[in-house]
Parts: sequence; C-alpha cells; structure tokens
Amino acid sequence: MPSSKHWISLVVAATLLLVACGNDEHKATTPGAEPTAGSWQTWVLSNASEIAVPAPPAPDSAAARADAAALKRAAATRTPAQAAAARRAAAGSPIQPWMNVNFELVANRAKNPVAASRAYALLSVAMYDATVATWKAKYRYKRAAPSGVGALAPAGPDPSYPSEHAAIAGAASRVLAYLYPERPAVALDAMARALAHQRVVAGLNYPSDTREGLKLGRAVGDKVIAYAKQDGSDAKWDGRRPHTPGSWQPPPGSLARPVSPMGGTWDTWVMTSGKEFRPPPFPAYGTAAYRAQAQAVHDAKTHLTPAQRKAALFWAGGQGTALPPGIWNQVVLGYLRREPQTIPRQARVLALLNVAQADAGVAAWDAKYTYWVTRPENAIRDLGIDAHWKPLIKTPFFPAYISGHATYSGAAGEVMSYLFPKDRKLFEAKAQEAANSRVWGGIHYPLDGIEGLRVGRKIGALVIDRARTDGADT
Repeated sequence: MPSSKHWISLVVAATLLLVACGNDEHKATTPGAEPTAGSWQTWVLSNASEIAVPAPPAPDSAAARADAAALKRAAATRTPAQAAAARRAAAGSPIQPWMNVNFELVANRAKNPVAASRAYALLSVAMYDATVATWKAKYRYKRAAPSGVGALAPAGPDPSYPSEHAAIAGAASRVLAYLYPERPAVALDAMARALAHQRVVAGLNYPSDTREGLKLGRAVGDKVIAYAKQDGSDAKWDGRRPHTPGSWQPPPGSLARPVSPMGGTWDTWVMTSGKEFRPPPFPAYGTAAYRAQAQAVHDAKTHLTPAQRKAALFWAGGQGTALPPGIWNQVVLGYLRREPQTIPRQARVLALLNVAQADAGVAAWDAKYTYWVTRPENAIRDLGIDAHWKPLIKTPFFPAYISGHATYSGAAGEVMSYLFPKDRKLFEAKAQEAANSRVWGGIHYPLDGIEGLRVGRKIGALVIDRARTDGADT
C-alpha cells in the first residue's frame, strides 16, 4: 500500500490527467446565464442562503489588489502542460470528475446496488445544493470575471464569485470521504484544491473566488453528511430469514450472506417509505405460475439472440463495475455531453436522476426482503427443469423479486423522459431493455422486470412532481 502522502500525489496527478484527457469531446457547458438558479429549491439545505458567503474583496482594496496579483502570477507562471490541462478542464463539466471517482469507488467494493444508489444520490444532491447556493451568492455580489490576464477560455456568463467549480469540488470531496472512509479524506481534499486551482491557472477565477467556493462547498457537504447519518442506513439485520421451499438461498456452491437485508427500511427522498409501492406477492412456489416464470428464464437462454446477449452483458453491472445505478449515470453523462446544459442544470439532472434511483433501490430492497424469492438458477434446478443449469451472468447474492435493474430503470427512464421529452422514446426503450436484460442474463424472472418497472415509474413520477415545483422551469 502506498503511503498517505504518496496516495495524495497519485490521486491529484490522476485527476488532472483525467481532466486533461477525458473532456476532449465535451462541448461548452455554460450555453447561457442562469440568473434565477439561486432561487431553485434545494434538497438538504433549507434554502440557498442557509450558509453565509462573505462579500468578495472591495474594489481597489488592498485585499483586491493582492487577489489580482496572485491571479497574474498564476497565469504568468503556468507551464504548457498546466495550460493544456486547464483549458480542457474549462471546457468540461466540473461534475464529471467527481462522478468518475464515485464510479471507481463503487467498483472497488463488494457488489451492493442499494448502497451504491444511496451514494450516488448523496453526492449528486451535495453538488446540486452547492451549485444553487453558489448561484445565490453570485447574483448577490455580481463580481465580474477576471480580465487582462490571458484567460485560456471564455469566462462563463454568470458572475465569478464564488467559483462553482470550487464549490462543487468542496462538497463532493467531503461527501465522498464520508461514504468511502477507506480512502484518505486528505487525498480527496487535495483533489478538490487542485481542481479549484486550475480555474486560477486558467485566468477564469480570482483566488478568492475559489477559496470561498471551496469553503461554501465543504459546508454544504457537511450538511449532507449530517443528513446521511440519520437515514437509517446503519440499521443491523437480525440474521433471520425464511427457509421454506422457494425462499432465497445463495447460488449453488456458495455460502454468501444476503446483501443489505435492511436496505428496504432506509429513509427515502420522495416516497413516504420503501413500502409505499410494494408489489403483490410472487406466485407461490410449485404452482403452475411459478414454474412458468422459471421455464421462461430457461427458454430465454436457450433461444438467446446475439442482440439479447449483447444487451445482457452491457447492463450486467456486476462486481467491479459502477453497478446498475452507475450505468444509468454513465448513460446520462454521455447524453449531457451531446446535449450541453448550464452547470446548474447539469447538477439538477444528476440530482433528480439519483434521488429517483436511491428511492428505487430502497423500494426494490423492500420487496426483495419482504418476499425472499429465490433466483432462477436455484429454481430451475430445484424444479427439475435442468439440474445443471447456469445463467449467462453471475447470480447476485440477494433475492430476485423485484428486479433492482428494472426498478432503477423505470425511475431513471421516467425522470429523463420528463427532463428531455424529445428523447422520451429513447429513454423508455433503454429502461425496457435494461429490465429485459436481466431475464436474458438468466438472473431474473419476467415478473421481476414487469413489477420493477411499474414501481420505478411510480417513483419517477414523484420526482417529476418535485421537479415541476423546484423553480428551474419558472
């Protein structure tokens, strides 16, 4: 294991390389000003003014002159490599690097989709609330962007102070450090400071813009962490589970314990609780309806087409990946690269998407551990359909009904269809494909997907109701 100091240098270097090389296809992310974004409804903050932001240095004051001098020094001494990295970062999204870190951290842990969707929501909400709070201060103080220092990119159309890039970095670094204590918090903080400093190197922000942005973001991050500590995600399972025929058992040859049996009890963002849309029971074990569900999975693998196999592997979301809610984030981030949005609207899209997915995860886990339905691999063998049958993709270590993939996808597809109605058919098709892919992969029954989509869409509708009144469309 590298030392803490060495780890920090590795994280910062990798981050700057990612920003320098990973945004080549990005279009400008600030197509227009957002003068009202500071009035949008927040998720954890009571309002955008909850955290006080001091005024920037007064014009012609000693502090303002020192600020300008520090900016000129940073611009004058930048190396060609620093300039190239700062230029590319300025063209990219300040949100993307932090989502990439979250994808990596999820992939490095044991597979736990409901914990992953919680993490994506907390990170996205922190970045969104930090952005809204930043815009509130921007239009309060209306500080113009720096000029006359050879800026490497056009300044955004909104005021400069405080820096939204720094605020997003401050909030994200704090929340990720809480969610993943196995990673040094000091390394994530160093990453935040490095990304914020790039704005100064690029000549786009004064040092005080980034300094106050980091402080604001960290304060927002602390508020989100306090919220997260009260959401019930630390509830302990008593170890009891049913052992009747058809009840969940680990896959053949495994002694794995079930993943997050208490996930369905966690607090929700828009639902009253995880059981609000609980589906009806799965067909009873041994009945014709139950056997038909198992037979359908068996037959799907027997007649699998190349296109179905490709879809099953694309949506697999197994160990070592960003998991199902992460796949949707990757799809949406790719979409946003082709459909540029202002930074506040990028943050809003990710927050709405991930709040919907977080609640979808809780709802799916409520159903899974209410009914404890065993997976097709076990059922097909136990029913005598095929004593040696294996699925295309690895069976997860939690019950089948309902499909988490389908629930996540129903919620995500509904929210994205509302936000981008011109591509409704695209998002609905993606959601249906994701649900079907689990049958093609051999790890879910058809009914798991049908009910998962239904529940997910209901959750998506609740998030849309919230979005209609958050002020962004006024």
